[in-house]
Amino acid sequence: MQRLSLECCPDASGAYVVALRIAAPVSVRLGKAAPVALAAGRYLYCGSAYGPGGLRARLGRHFRRDKSIRWHIDQLTTAGDVLGAWAIPQRDECELVRRLGFLHSPIAGFGASDCPDCRSHLLHWPQRIARSAITTALAANAARPLWLNGPTISPPPRAAASRDTSRPRPSPAPE
Repeated sequence: MQRLSLECCPDASGAYVVALRIAAPVSVRLGKAAPVALAAGRYLYCGSAYGPGGLRARLGRHFRRDKSIRWHIDQLTTAGDVLGAWAIPQRDECELVRRLGFLHSPIAGFGASDCPDCRSHLLHWPQRIARSAITTALAANAARPLWLNGPTISPPPRAAASRDTSRPRPSPAPE
């Protein structure tokens, strides 16, 4: 599969699936309802981009951390790591949710408050399911979706307990 950056994303309208990793539980608020706890893990968010700039502009927003919280997904893209996204021009996000129907919806109404057909546009993506399986499901009877690499993610810091810092480390022996 081609691995492309956001600059290669079409500016056409269409649908997309953002892949996220949440390292710690996140409190998510949907409107005026009480917050819901979302467990750490991998998630997929299906959305659409029909406004100015199309898919490139919308995914560019989702790839940025510093932004005002406007949509439900902004709560996750500012709290977790965006791994990347599949862009599918001329498609609809509800169609993508149906294609990924084998995945669990962890929060009813997430990203789908104006959608009468979908329970949620957020799906839990278990580790046991490979990215290639998601790509295959999204491509069913259609063109293969375009995978866009997410922003560079720095590795998690090492745990302080992993080494004893109370004593200085000896210098390596000269060669």
